[in-house]
Formats: sequence, C-alpha cells, structure tokens
Amino acid sequence: MALWDNETIIDTRLVDNVDLVNKNLPANPSSKVPISSSGQLIDSGTDGLVNEPAKVPLSSSNITQEEEISSYVSSNIADNVEIASPLSMALKNNSDVTVAGSNPTSPASPSLPEDVGTSLVDSGCDLYHGSWFYDSSGPSYTNNTCPVLTQMQNCQGNGRPDKEYENWRWKPSQCDLPKFDAKKFLELMRGKTLAFIGDSVARNQMESMLCLLWQVEVPKNRGNRKMQRWHFKSTSVMIVRIWSSWLVHQTTEPLDFAPEGVVKLHLDIPDNVFMEHIPKFDVVVLSSGHWFAKQSVYVLKNEIVGGQLWWPDKSRSMKINNIEAFGISVETSLAALVTHPNYTGLTIVRSFSPDHYEGGAWNTGGSCTGKVRPASAGDLVENGFTNIMHEKQVMGFDRAIKKATNKSKLRLMDITEAFGYRHDGHPGPYRSPDPNKITQRGPDGKPPPQDCLHWCMPGPVDTWNEFVLETIRREFNGDELRAV
Repeated sequence: MALWDNETIIDTRLVDNVDLVNKNLPANPSSKVPISSSGQLIDSGTDGLVNEPAKVPLSSSNITQEEEISSYVSSNIADNVEIASPLSMALKNNSDVTVAGSNPTSPASPSLPEDVGTSLVDSGCDLYHGSWFYDSSGPSYTNNTCPVLTQMQNCQGNGRPDKEYENWRWKPSQCDLPKFDAKKFLELMRGKTLAFIGDSVARNQMESMLCLLWQVEVPKNRGNRKMQRWHFKSTSVMIVRIWSSWLVHQTTEPLDFAPEGVVKLHLDIPDNVFMEHIPKFDVVVLSSGHWFAKQSVYVLKNEIVGGQLWWPDKSRSMKINNIEAFGISVETSLAALVTHPNYTGLTIVRSFSPDHYEGGAWNTGGSCTGKVRPASAGDLVENGFTNIMHEKQVMGFDRAIKKATNKSKLRLMDITEAFGYRHDGHPGPYRSPDPNKITQRGPDGKPPPQDCLHWCMPGPVDTWNEFVLETIRREFNGDELRAV
C-alpha cells in the first residue's frame, strides 16, 4: 500500500550484506545505533493550548518526474545516544558557513524573552534559534482561499478535526520574524523570478508561497509539465518550480555491473534539468535529501562507488553510503551555482526537513497521530537520520562556498532544528477527502498509514516563506530589521 495514492513506495529494508544505508546510522557510519525502545507513539488527547512558547534549546537539533514519489522511511535514535546539533558541529568545524539571518561570529543567542512582541533585528540576530508561540490571529489564508493547494496537504479539507497547528508562529530569540507580507514580497521581487528546485517537499513550499501571494493577486499560469510558472502581472514577478529529486545527473542505462533500469546517480555532475535555466533566475530556493532513501546506484567519475537498496557484489564493500552521497550531491549542485559564469542570483538552501514518524516507519507502525501542538524540549524525539543528513548538508554547503568564483550569493536557511518540534504539522492519516478513510488505531493498536513528512497547508511550512522573504529583504535592501 502506497503512502499516498499517486506515489510509489520503495521497500527500504537493508540489502543483507550492507549496513551503511540504514537511516539508523549514527554520526560514525561504522557503528550501529539500536532503534529506541521508547519510540512508541503515545497519542495525545490534550487539545488545550499552552500559554508559554514551546522553546527550542540552543544545543538541540533534532517520486517519477513531477508525480511526487516518496521512498521515505524514518526511525528514532536510541535514548542513550547523544547527537550534537549538526549546525553547531558544522559551525565549530567550518567557520565559513553562512547562515541566512545569523552572524557566525556572534555568541549563541539567549533563550526567548517572555515578551514575544518585541521589535525587530540587527545583523547579529539568528533567525533560527527561538521558540514557537501561539498566535490567535490565525494564518494568512485557508484551505478554501487557495485553489493550488495539493489535496494531500489540505488537512482541513481532508477532515482533520483540530486546527490549532495552523496558529503557531516562530519567534527568534533576539528579534521578531514578521508575518509574511505578500505585497512587500511582490514589490521586493518586482521584475524578478524566484525558482523552487527540489522534490515534493520543495513543491510543498512553493504551493505555500503561491497560497500566501494569492491573497493579494491571482497569478496567471504560464507553466508546463517540466516547469511550473506563475506570473504576477502587477509586478512582473514569476514563481517557478522545477522538479529535481536528487539535484544531480541521473541515468538508467547499463553501467558496469549495474543493469538497465536501476537509477544511476552521477554525484559529481549537477542535474541539467535545472542548471540549463539557472541564468534566468534571480532567487533560487534549493532543497533535497529525502530521495536518498530510494533505490539508486552511486557513481563518481563514471565508476560505481555505492548504492542505496542495491549492492549485488557481495565480494567487495561500498565506498559511499546514502548519507555520504547526499553530502556530495549538495556540494556538486551548489558548486555548480557559485561557479556558473552567467549566474549572479541569490541561492537560498533550505536545510533538511524533519519527519516525525514515531514508533516505526510509514509502513511499520510509524505515526504522528494525535499531535496537536509543538513538542516541548522534554518531549522531543531525536531523529538520528535527520541529524546526520543535516550535518552532511551543512558540510557540503561549506565546501561549495569555498569554490565560489561568480558574484552570486549563497545562504543557508536552517529550518531543521526549529521544525524538529513541529510534529503536529503533518497530515498524518488525513491524506485524502475519502470519508471512509481510517484515521484511528485499530484493535491491535496499530495506527493507519499516514504522512508524517509533508506539511499541512496552512501550517508550519508557511514559516519557511517568512524566512525566504526576510532573507530576500536583507539581500535586496542591504539592511536589517531593528534590534530589540
């Protein structure tokens, strides 16, 4: 049974002789981490709202073409395994990393002030450390005011009974993150093009952007199957989406001992599907990662060096697992952008988006059912795979920066840690409007199939576009919001 109707699920069980492709891997791929014995989901019956923000500690961190495919599976790290924040680890080891909305040389941000209504930021304000607070004014749009919202993320339209998950907003520790202002965005982007490039989670963010902008102007659809394009006539702004599941070149032809039909990922070659259009874009929001759980062969310099859910040659071991492959792909795609002779735009790298399958994977009893508000620090379930993927992404980002030769800008939009707390923001079992769908646990206690990877709309994903707007405003205006 597929995770959702039009998506294909690949069995992510390990090949017998390979233990380096498992999403349970710790930071050191040579050691193994057991699945947490306390990872069983406890459905929360609490529907009340806390008055205090759900604080994020500074040290914690938690698809054929166009038809979005998820081969995604998750697991929870054992309670007794400590995983340092990938961002803090990367910043400690790689001082050149540039995080959008932060000053890498400034000290760690203090915990959130009690007054969440404080004013706005200077260059030392880190947008990505803070807390979630309840905003009774609600979201900027509803599922009834956005016609481009994908049904699978239309949680209210699919019968989700609670909606308080729509009302939590992000508050950086030292400043405010303004609510998305569609008119300001269109004015800042006047005459420019913004492209979302990536997989179905990138689509999730692009649709959030369209829903936010739709409230002030209805765009004209000028897209096709290969490239979605929405044009806002008043300001000549174009919003584009290009599907690129891995961000690197892929082939299916036979190669060495890899047969025809199995996807070969050429990790050292960027995906020309988006690269051929790069000079046309002023802002690129790039993201990837979840497809590295899908079956594929890893190729470097035309040599097979590894694979995910594929490694038939038991006489030799792989050189590269899926986690390392992801890091290489990040460096390859970003290096191609910062060295492109005709690209001068702003690239915003959205960091790895956490999933919240607890107690198993999507097909082994994993669930996010019953989550009605952000997790508190004490309730956060660390996800070892998310942490490792985030770490490799930051490292690839840093290596790419050091290769820059053009005048483009590269910024990291580091959402991973903050969104580790938003286990309430996924569709869960509310993936379709089918009135007969199963949404409750069965007599055996097992939850129904559900989506704990993508994000409800409206919902937490809208915050990503608040980060995008603030990053664009800082780059285009050359100034910062006022410090508190």
